[in-house]
Amino acid sequence: MPETVAAAHHHHNPALVHQFDNEEQQRTASTLGMWIFLATEIMFFGGLFAAYTVYRYLNPHAFAEASHHMSVKAGAINTTVLICSSLTMAMAVRSAQLSSKKATAWFIIVTMIFGIAFLGIKAIEYHEHYVEGAAPGVNWTITGNDARQIELLFCFYFIMTGMHAFHMIVGLGLMSYLLTCTLKNRFSAAYYSPVEIIGLYWHFVDIVWIFLFPMLYLIGQHLKT
Repeated sequence: MPETVAAAHHHHNPALVHQFDNEEQQRTASTLGMWIFLATEIMFFGGLFAAYTVYRYLNPHAFAEASHHMSVKAGAINTTVLICSSLTMAMAVRSAQLSSKKATAWFIIVTMIFGIAFLGIKAIEYHEHYVEGAAPGVNWTITGNDARQIELLFCFYFIMTGMHAFHMIVGLGLMSYLLTCTLKNRFSAAYYSPVEIIGLYWHFVDIVWIFLFPMLYLIGQHLKT
């Protein structure tokens, strides 16, 4: 008899996988899993931030010189783009909670457009660095007493922003999955946890950039000579 009840329960709740007793338990476990994953990501980026901070402290003049090559305007635009994407992602989650398929789909699409715009602007920046000879290991033409230290700082720049861009690309893949599921009408007020969980990931990627922008673009601008 209990097996019959369980079978009926799962029949009426296709999104509920067999190892969970109810939707709330599944949602809690999924959210906890995402937070644990984000904790590992915080440690990863935290290590990069710490190493960058140490080398910047050891080479203040080289960092000031490197700041000449950073486009504050491009960084500010990308910051605005990601803040807007966080808003549309939050609206997508809210729309899913309200069982609004059309609104959820549109907010996910707009979020993806913001993400693609961010990557496009970043690609333009990378190209500009390459053209001006500020791409370590690919095209490096900067000379002077602090050239080696500036190159090291640019290595950090490309690694940190490159890893962030990679996470953004992963996020766009997850958004494509959400959009597909939304169009198949799989989300409703009774089941929207994938939208919420992937939204957490997207917000995390946005927050990482909020730290990268001042560290790479703003700090040291006043030291320009």
